[in-house]
Order: sequence, then structure tokens, then C-alpha cells
Amino acid sequence: MVQIGDILVSFDIFEKKFCCDLSQCKGICCIEGDYGAPLHKKEIRNIKENYEKIKTYMKPEGIAAIEQQGFAVKDCDGEWTTPLINGRECAFAIEADGCCWCAMEKAWTEGKSTFRKPVSCHLYPIRIARYVGFEALNYHKWSVCREARIKGEKEGIPVYRFLKEALISQYGEEWYKDLEYAAQEYEAGRLITH
Repeated sequence: MVQIGDILVSFDIFEKKFCCDLSQCKGICCIEGDYGAPLHKKEIRNIKENYEKIKTYMKPEGIAAIEQQGFAVKDCDGEWTTPLINGRECAFAIEADGCCWCAMEKAWTEGKSTFRKPVSCHLYPIRIARYVGFEALNYHKWSVCREARIKGEKEGIPVYRFLKEALISQYGEEWYKDLEYAAQEYEAGRLITH
């Protein structure tokens, strides 16, 4: 791992290749999994504040899931996640053109909401581990993203480059420039690793 500011970054984020391929996966990441998307308390507030606008894009089953379960539920580790419809797809998942999309992001894209989507979705396949005083960014490999790994390899796109916009949104432009520099140094063999 390399430290950039107060963020530890796994070398996998430099090494692994990734590029979502919706034409192949159809957005299955919004459907598969044992739990919904991980949420921070601030994100739960953002969802609550924007819910009436987001709701207009949601499926009736998703609205029912929110009404029954609330804006967030705890997983087996006690962490907050988005509610699921019948224990499967995210309550905010919607379908269009044969793909699964996010009602939160659709509302944001159309200027109706101030909240885009959970950072755990925006930064995937990076997962954030939070500790006292710092965060660690780790690569998460999920079988449903096989096509994204194939496309990323084919096009030579490392995870950090695929997620440039999301990383800048989360950590800022200067931090991302430092990340790019660290990646270049790592690729050139000039970054000391332990």
C-alpha cells in the first residue's frame, strides 16, 4: 500500500484493470449480492432529504421496500446498507433499455436531486475501509464484474483511471494528481514497496 495524504491505497488499484461493460453485465451489480450498497450516515440523510424527488423514478416494489424497511438497513456486520426488494435487488434499482440503473443517479442526472448515489457504488470496485484517523482503499473482486475486468484488460484501463471522476469527487483534484503520480512511480518501479 501507498499513503496519499491520510488515505492508504492498495497497489491493486494501480495493477488491476477494470472498465464497466453495461452491454454485457446489464447492471447486475444492483441486483446481486447478500446486502444492499454500503452507506455512511451522511448518505442516509442525503437519501432522506432527496427521497421525494428520487421516489418519482423508483419502481413500486422499491418504494414499498423503503416504506417497510426504512432508508437503510444494517447488514450482518452492523453496517448500514440500502434496503433490498425481496432480499435481492437494491430498492433504488430501476430498469431501462434492458439494463439496471439507479433511481438516485437518474434523479441527480436530471437535476432533481442533490445526491448522486452512494460512494460505495460510485467508487466500485474500490471499497473504503475506515479506521481512526485514516481510510484505506482496497480493490474488491466480484464475480459479476468479470466482463468489466476483461474490458479493462483489453483496453488497458487501471482501476484508478476508470474511477478518476469518482475519486476526484470523493477526495479532490490535488489528491487525484498525487495518486496518478504514485501510480506512475509504481509502474516505473521507483516506488518503494514493503
